[in-house]
Amino acid sequence: MPSTAKRLLALSVVAFALTACASRNDAPADIGDDDAYCRQNGVVAGSSEYVACRKDRDVQRSNAITRANRAQRNLGEYMMRNPERP
Repeated sequence: MPSTAKRLLALSVVAFALTACASRNDAPADIGDDDAYCRQNGVVAGSSEYVACRKDRDVQRSNAITRANRAQRNLGEYMMRNPERP
């Protein structure tokens, strides 16, 4: 029984430590510096191509956040429906 308590305590400490590594509001994927990405093809800042590139990057980031939120919600729903599974 004491070994089970030690395992549970160790698991709790690890889980607590990992929660400090990520925040729910952080972008799920770092897609890099938008300005550098858009300029790498020789596009001048302020041009219509540059503006379109930046808008595309914003859409990509928004889609990544939406996917991460959906995955988190699905995981929570799965855990609520299946409390006995690890």
